[in-house]
Amino acid sequence: MLGIGSWTYGWAVGVNGYPAPDRPLTAIGLLERARAFGVPLTQFADNLPLDRLSEDELACLRQRAQEWHIAIELGTRGFEPARLLRYLELARYFDAKIVRTIPHGTDGEPNLREIEAWLRDLLPEYRAAGVVIAIENYERHSAVCLAALVDRLDSEWVGVCLDTVNSMGALETPKEVVRTLGPYVVNLHIKDFRIERVPSKMGYVVQGCVAGEGRLDVPWLLKELERYGRRPNRILELWTPYQQSVAETIALEEEWARRSIRYLQQLA
Repeated sequence: MLGIGSWTYGWAVGVNGYPAPDRPLTAIGLLERARAFGVPLTQFADNLPLDRLSEDELACLRQRAQEWHIAIELGTRGFEPARLLRYLELARYFDAKIVRTIPHGTDGEPNLREIEAWLRDLLPEYRAAGVVIAIENYERHSAVCLAALVDRLDSEWVGVCLDTVNSMGALETPKEVVRTLGPYVVNLHIKDFRIERVPSKMGYVVQGCVAGEGRLDVPWLLKELERYGRRPNRILELWTPYQQSVAETIALEEEWARRSIRYLQQLA
């Protein structure tokens, strides 16, 4: 299933350290974008956290999702038990099957052994609810270390949310990451990219681009995951570069989202 997420629209939601959008994208607004694109899935991640919404806002979001036949996935950051239990409550509320998280949160940076201990305690409750914890690869831990963590937990209720660019910060290419994490993937972030020299020619920048127009071989990616027996939900994410203003950047982000979704729908 193809969907969009709150990191499809990072600039429209708002980015720390930059001017705020005149009208920041809301949870309902993101759901409306999914409906307009005709995609049946929306992932609300840590930049648009649903645990901060009021009961009325949550009820409205659930009602609209049901009316429009759009499935919801949840996302947060960190592994603190209280946080993951709250997101399990929200998963039950929205009938969500995935809670995606990343190995560092706002409450510190636990090591992988601490994360493992917390998850062992939490997995029985996630199993009972039929919800999978999807750990996203990130530059702070190698793909091999993340695979080893999932191996040690040895549960169908924990797996990997594979992001196609994040691990480049750990000097790991998409092919290396897929080779290592492919067997564990339960969720997929499709994020295309370009690598370009800086004007001085002394160095490179990794920069986002429209899906299908960069260095990421999306058809290969999907076929390779199928080879591992994996057909995860696919969430478009964008690293849209900042333009002359937030308004211009949001406009470019919207254009990139439209072009990316059109391309990905052709691969369905």
